[in-house]
Amino acid sequence: MRIITHAIERLIPARTPAFVSVAVSETVPGTRGIRGSWTGTPADVAERVYTALYGRPTTATAPEASPLEQAHQAKRNRDLAGEVGALMSAGTALESAPWYPVRPGDLVHVHYEAAGQTPAFGETYLIGPEDGGLMSMRLLAHTLPDEESAAGGMIGCFAVEAADDPIYELWVEAGPHRLTIVRDGRPVHTGRG
Repeated sequence: MRIITHAIERLIPARTPAFVSVAVSETVPGTRGIRGSWTGTPADVAERVYTALYGRPTTATAPEASPLEQAHQAKRNRDLAGEVGALMSAGTALESAPWYPVRPGDLVHVHYEAAGQTPAFGETYLIGPEDGGLMSMRLLAHTLPDEESAAGGMIGCFAVEAADDPIYELWVEAGPHRLTIVRDGRPVHTGRG
């Protein structure tokens, strides 16, 4: 958004950014005046443009929510369409990713932020082949120093023995923003849906 803001500010030579405002008005031919108008700052315009192109920007202070967290929030707000929409859009985002579906040999790393007494840590899973065209997702490693007391036995909770889409549950529950997927030694997904 900073790039958009600066581009708008630079439209005026010798400007003082703190005093720049943007006025948008509608004048209908054949009328004597302005029918509608809007006034704001370049940052306001930048946020509106960014939101129209990419969706509402996340703030640096609030961590991004997983699709499941978004669905729970919508449920708390009694927003059935929002609840279903959060889960459906997560599935659509996963299935439309250029690297999807995962393949045997892919590494899937999930990062967990610190919460309460549990420090930040990560888990790495390996996608493997199973009978009948299914795939597994086995825990390969984790970075939690004291797994018994800190995570309450949650280490490896996303491991899957045989599924047609072993990453789906992790994608929806942890969220795509917490995942890194590596294929053939190269990252193919680095944290966004």
